[in-house]
Amino acid sequence: MDDGHKKGLNAALIENDLENCCRGEALCGQCRGAACNIGFAKHCISDFKREPKKEIPGGPGGIPTTDFRVFDEVELETAIAHILKECKDCKEDHTEDCIINVIRNCYEVSLLGDAHPYEGSALQYLMYLKDNFPDQAAYIADIYAGLS
Repeated sequence: MDDGHKKGLNAALIENDLENCCRGEALCGQCRGAACNIGFAKHCISDFKREPKKEIPGGPGGIPTTDFRVFDEVELETAIAHILKECKDCKEDHTEDCIINVIRNCYEVSLLGDAHPYEGSALQYLMYLKDNFPDQAAYIADIYAGLS
C-alpha cells in the first residue's frame, strides 16, 4: 500500500517519528498501548494504514491527556515539525478530528503538557508556539524551515 494519499500524509515518516519518540518497554516498563500518548498516535496511524481516512471521529477526546510520561524533547520537537509539514494548511476547512491534528495533539501533550489551538495554518501555529513556548518553537521552526 502506498504510504501517501491525496492529503499527502506520509505514514512511513509518521511511524518513524513515533518509533523515535517511543521509549519502549526497556525504559518505560510495560507498554500501555493507546493509554499512552505515543501509543495512541501509533494506533491512529496503524488504523490509517489499514483504511486511509483523513479523520478520526472523536480523535482528540481519545488522547490520554493524563499520561505524564517523559519523552525525548528533541524527538517530539522533530516530530511536530514533520507533522506540520504534512498539514496542507486547510485554514477554515480544518477539523479537530483530522489525523494530522490528532497526532500533533499527542506530541503536544507529551512535550508541552496539553493540546493547543490549531487554526489550519502551520505558520500561525508556529507563531503561537513562539509566543507561548519560545524554546521549543525555535527548534521546531528551524526543522520545519529545513524540510522540503
